[in-house]
Amino acid sequence: MVETQSTGKTALITGASSGIGAALAHCFAADSYDVILAARGVAKMEALGTELSQKHAVKVEVIGVDLEVADGAHKLFGEVKHRGLTLDALVNNAGYAIYQEFKDCDLDAELKLMQINMATLVALTRLFLPDLLARKGGVLNVASLAAFQPGPMWAVYGATKAFVLSFSEALAEELSHDGVTVTALCPGITASGFEDRAGAQNSALVKGKRLPTADDVARVGYAAFQHGRRVVVPGVGTVSRLGVRRRSPSMGMNR
Repeated sequence: MVETQSTGKTALITGASSGIGAALAHCFAADSYDVILAARGVAKMEALGTELSQKHAVKVEVIGVDLEVADGAHKLFGEVKHRGLTLDALVNNAGYAIYQEFKDCDLDAELKLMQINMATLVALTRLFLPDLLARKGGVLNVASLAAFQPGPMWAVYGATKAFVLSFSEALAEELSHDGVTVTALCPGITASGFEDRAGAQNSALVKGKRLPTADDVARVGYAAFQHGRRVVVPGVGTVSRLGVRRRSPSMGMNR
């Protein structure tokens, strides 16, 4: 077993029990960030934490929290501060989709989706922003390709991700002179368990398609975060056609 050691940099990753969140945890740990894993699946996160500690010699904190409820962000913030931790990076990855016609939807389920995809993301960003300003850190918000246009069967989900994209770009501009970066990662459907939870595993968007993996998406997202890019769409070579902008010419990453 590799002995863990503090690196001085800490990243909080929500929705870190599986999928893109777990893959992003590997990216940050490989770059010598200590990591805080936050989600409901404590057993999965503990297993991931052991793997990260052994492989990358970083410190790992695991926090079990429900971010679908209104006070989830405040509980997570309180626990992070109770442990005496200060963030250099905030990764708002927690979220999910519901693939269904809106007329057939469960209203409570859609409202919980809106809570975790939007309200919790905003709350965590505001609560931890003093840390990020003090440490000249960054935010990585996981949005979606669905943020760029309305999507039938994903009506509420697509709207929440359009919100995340708009919020991220506006905040990136506000903080551009404060040394804090904000990146929106906008993947398409990914082989990460996302499609199963959404109920879209048999849809034409998924069935029979070769989907990018969570690792593929995480690597692109992490590279964009490190280079200060405001928006990144994995798998899109000519990002300018989608209006993707860099934070500043000196920090941009050309692909």
